[in-house]
Amino acid sequence: MTRTVVVFHSGYGHTQRLAQSVADGAGAELIAIDADGNLPEGGWETLAAADAIIFGSPTYMGAASWQFKKFADASSKPWFGRAWQDKVFGGFTNSASLNGDKGSTLAYFVTLASQHGGIWVSLGKLPSNAKAAQRNDVNNLGGSIGALAQSPSDASVAEMLPGDLETGRLYGERVAAVAARLKAA
Repeated sequence: MTRTVVVFHSGYGHTQRLAQSVADGAGAELIAIDADGNLPEGGWETLAAADAIIFGSPTYMGAASWQFKKFADASSKPWFGRAWQDKVFGGFTNSASLNGDKGSTLAYFVTLASQHGGIWVSLGKLPSNAKAAQRNDVNNLGGSIGALAQSPSDASVAEMLPGDLETGRLYGERVAAVAARLKAA
């Protein structure tokens, strides 16, 4: 049995809802980074025991939130001891704009995972980019590195698009499946 953990920061609740979708797909445990950039008690131990870690953060000003970056900087202790070496990693993000420079956040997650010696899992879904495509389709934003979501700045958490949430769920499922295959090998 593999253990997947979703560690995320959410500023307004949208990224938390996406994190829940990813966790549902992966059968994962959620660890929320708080408003001060800290993990709850036992968070570091949970990450150490995980086979797969999925990062999540809103994209603010073209990058992950400062709270997520504080967590990432604090991960230098497991980095030094190679505690996350060969774990499976993935990542997701949400922003108010359709593009919103979300790719920068995902590239940051790939770099962080690579610094830890991790194995990154791509989204693995074709983009929904035909003329008949609807905004509620899976991977309508055309991501490949990880799961992308878009929530207008004046939209409530309840108004998040089902296609974005389903993309997150399918991505969580994929990361957990890759981790299970690698663990069985």
